[in-house]
Amino acid sequence: MPFLEANGAQLFYTDSGDPDGVPVLLIAPGGMKSADGLWANMPWNPHDRLGDGYRIIGMDQRNAGQSTAPVSADDGWDTYTADQLAVLDHLGIDRFAIIGMCIGGPYVMGVVKAAGDRVQAAVLLQPIGLDDNHQAFYDMFDAWKADIVHLHPEADEATWEAFRSNMYDGEFMFNTSPDEVAAIDTPLLVAMGNDLYHPQSTSRAIAELAPNVTFVEQWKDDEHLPAADDAFRAFLAAHTAS
Repeated sequence: MPFLEANGAQLFYTDSGDPDGVPVLLIAPGGMKSADGLWANMPWNPHDRLGDGYRIIGMDQRNAGQSTAPVSADDGWDTYTADQLAVLDHLGIDRFAIIGMCIGGPYVMGVVKAAGDRVQAAVLLQPIGLDDNHQAFYDMFDAWKADIVHLHPEADEATWEAFRSNMYDGEFMFNTSPDEVAAIDTPLLVAMGNDLYHPQSTSRAIAELAPNVTFVEQWKDDEHLPAADDAFRAFLAAHTAS
């Protein structure tokens, strides 16, 4: 199984699909437990839907799935961005598309902000965002922490609180402001969320702010999924090139 040692972490990643296809980095859902295997439980799984024409790069985020790392008070969104780019750099991938679901929405934005010249297209599936739900993200973080705290004697309570603050005390998309979204010229596709963690307001705001965006409102149910699949594949085909 492939692991990469980078930024103090042991990062598990997968490299599948068409080796000659356009590389697509996947950022899985699952909150702080974002791990590549969770795509198998999603209504739209890019491993299944894109593997015939794209090179699919999946990964487990640090301290999720099979990836591990020490916990630091400095950890935050930029830490994860550095990990994600490290995997691509390790594989010698310069230009790529990126797909993120749930917490993958802000992760995608972090990569676009840090390396926008490398991102051909970006897909955000029900991105998380702030809309009278701050405590829900604190609770989610704390539940993840409870599962792994015994593995991290290096982190005291103040360290965990600083880490949680770095992740979830921001506004809008936590790591991306409305003004930053408006300045992104990378082609974006946003598939709307509609629940506590993935509010409609976040998806609609991105669609209104971003200058180069495709917006898909209905996509997860059996009735709309075939058309959504066509839209996702058409978007990637239109904006990527080998």
